Amino acid sequence: MELVNSVLNFVVPPASLVMLACAWPALTFINTCEWLYNTFFGDDMEDKVVIITGASSGIGEQIAYEYAKRRTNLVLVARRENRLWGIREKARQLGAKNVLITAADVVKEDDCRKFITETVNFYGRVDHLVNTVSLGHTFYLEEATDTNVFPILMDINFWGNVYPTYVALPYLRQTRGRVIVNASVENWLPLPRMSLYSAAKAAVINFYETLKLEVKDDVGITIATHGWIGTEITRGKFMMDEGADMQWKEEREVRASGSSVEEFAKLIVAGACRGDPYVKYPGWYDIFLLYRVFAPNVLQWTFRMLFAHQGARRTSFIGTGRPLLETSPSSSPSPASSSPQRFGGPIVMQDLQKME
Repeated sequence: MELVNSVLNFVVPPASLVMLACAWPALTFINTCEWLYNTFFGDDMEDKVVIITGASSGIGEQIAYEYAKRRTNLVLVARRENRLWGIREKARQLGAKNVLITAADVVKEDDCRKFITETVNFYGRVDHLVNTVSLGHTFYLEEATDTNVFPILMDINFWGNVYPTYVALPYLRQTRGRVIVNASVENWLPLPRMSLYSAAKAAVINFYETLKLEVKDDVGITIATHGWIGTEITRGKFMMDEGADMQWKEEREVRASGSSVEEFAKLIVAGACRGDPYVKYPGWYDIFLLYRVFAPNVLQWTFRMLFAHQGARRTSFIGTGRPLLETSPSSSPSPASSSPQRFGGPIVMQDLQKME
């Protein structure tokens, strides 16, 4: 058996690449035909019911506007209910039939049952559930001085997707509806300062890939992955418990970079209405997956060279707004920045945040 595995290790990878290269034109043609058919004969979303979590800003807000243009009935969910009022009015102006708003914490099962039940009682159905709640970070693991933030990051990025899906699944089966999940390329493309975020996104992807096999064709699932996009979190905002916004002066002054959030939202909604299993933005990121499988050392060497000369780390403590340049061992936070914060203690954060 060892001999067989040794032979297959040498034969299967190159043979698979050759077969994939030969089949690529045919697969591209088939996918194009399927895309065209679904574009013209996809779901008509008028009067359908769409629940969007994390709708108070960023991708969630833009997705709400895209569904509104398709004359849907919306349910906007977020912890910051005050932000939802203006979004509701704009969604109505764009064409939404009805817009309900509700304040809820999606990491709590009871809250999820509450807004799902309210939706069914008011509209009588659920057609699309869009999970966009996410929380990013850009700190090195050893920089964290308070591990209480670790389960919070995992709760929001993982359980914040699982609980709404679990509660809504029976109603989605009734309408042969769809779950749309906002993931990230970091679930398989590792980048420094994103260890917990990447782990949570990998868990989310595997959860939904498994769920696809369980629900079969009764409920559709669209997994949207993206690279770097500019959103509220990249502009220096970080949402904590009870909807409080923590901001840092040095982060607010950094210009948000990355691809258009609006464009990604359009692709997500269009793909979900076509019934696409995956939405990727931009698509060329997938080439790195081949490197990870067939030439992982090349990928590791590339990232090491890219991040070899980053210079001094400029960090700040949550809620203090005090930048800290780690240029010498003598650098230390001020007494104000070492005081207990909402998480029970300080945690070091990098200049830019990665967040949907």
